[in-house]
Amino acid sequence: MADVDITSQTMDGMGPHGTRVGLLRVLGPAHVWALGVGIVLVGEYMGWNFAVGKGGAYAALIACWFAGLLYTCVAMIDSEVTSTVASAGGQYTQAKHIIGPLMAFNVGLYLVFAYTMLEAANAITAGYLFSVVASMTGHAAELDQRPFIILVIMFLAWLNYRGVLATLTFNLVITAIAFGAIIILFLSTSGILGGGIMDHAALFEGHELPYGWIGVLAAMHFGLWYYLGIEGTTQAAEEVRSPARALPFGTLAGIMTLLIAATLTWYVCSGILPWEYLGDGVDGAVAPLFDAARLSGSTGLVWLLGFGTLFATLASANGCINDASRACFAMGRDKYLPGWFGAVHPRHRTPYRAIIFLVPIALIFALGAPLDQVITFSILSGLLGYTFMPLNIILFRRKWPLETIKRGYEHPFHPIPAITLLTLCGITFFAVFLGYGTQLVAMIGFYIVVSLWFHFWRYRFVNRGAQFTMPWPKPRGY
Repeated sequence: MADVDITSQTMDGMGPHGTRVGLLRVLGPAHVWALGVGIVLVGEYMGWNFAVGKGGAYAALIACWFAGLLYTCVAMIDSEVTSTVASAGGQYTQAKHIIGPLMAFNVGLYLVFAYTMLEAANAITAGYLFSVVASMTGHAAELDQRPFIILVIMFLAWLNYRGVLATLTFNLVITAIAFGAIIILFLSTSGILGGGIMDHAALFEGHELPYGWIGVLAAMHFGLWYYLGIEGTTQAAEEVRSPARALPFGTLAGIMTLLIAATLTWYVCSGILPWEYLGDGVDGAVAPLFDAARLSGSTGLVWLLGFGTLFATLASANGCINDASRACFAMGRDKYLPGWFGAVHPRHRTPYRAIIFLVPIALIFALGAPLDQVITFSILSGLLGYTFMPLNIILFRRKWPLETIKRGYEHPFHPIPAITLLTLCGITFFAVFLGYGTQLVAMIGFYIVVSLWFHFWRYRFVNRGAQFTMPWPKPRGY
């Protein structure tokens, strides 16, 4: 039942002879892995180190592991629900089927904003990398980062416009190279493949927890950056050949990959770079793995981590365009947003209007906002989406118990993952409030306003007859 192809029934797109067309089912488990890990791996190359500034190096490690537990719960819950609700939109479509229209509208917006802001952060980092290369050749004063930021976003949008198979095959290759670069850097600097240059004891002496346990709590804010975006694998649900197999396998393999990469990243960077430099968001490390490679004294490692950082940012931005456009497309198809967004390109079979529409939004934030602010907006939108997931899975199990419908994957220990996820989300909200309370209040206020707009105006246009598309029995207690 999880493998039923509903695209031909629900897509809003017309072929050359008036036939209705949908997204193509061409992806396998490796593409799902590349989508999830590709979006997130840039968090190992940049952004996570702001957690060091909040609480010190040890606090960043504790935040890394607690955030890893949070995202493991996210991956387990998503794998069960998405392998069953196999439709574009991911968590938006889950909310539409399980909870209701208002929650679905908000979750859809969470997804669009989280991925678009992450895309902007990646473009900023790519511009920084080009400036570093210029400084190494003595031409830093002549380099303007903005054209490179624009070029990155425009090129990846064009790639997404042309087709999902080429897009995620590209992601698979460059993500594998970026992950391999982290492994090689660890082996080369830890003494396993030569002389080690790490000195954790000297760098940490007297600074184990410089701000105490409140610093550990504050570090949870940027601890999410190690893994933010793994839930994006759900956006491929309508384009994989076998949702029941590919989605759980790709998602769970992805979170295991990221747990390894995050721990190795912390170990390498905190053993080579001073914690004050790592956590300085103004004059400190923008790309800490690249900085660690520069201190290694190896030209080969510098080039490898330079390409690794660039590939990680490109893979993340590429996946973000894919996921944000699918969420926007799914909302347009159901008329939660104007139906214009729900069109499918008749030849490339991609949600081309949603892809094009989100390009200028990403450019505005990439060209006009500081990196830490862009990261914070992405984290906040993602965190709001994670808070919805415990309610989602509890209601899913209650309305459709295990014996009533076939699932591609059944996550164990229910409801412990849901309770754990909700608790960690509450802790992280408080951590964000400590450093970015104004942004948190402003974003929650924004979502309240758009919820009122949806309830009193937009909902009248929603295609209510297409709300429930899965071939399930009536929910228990209906």
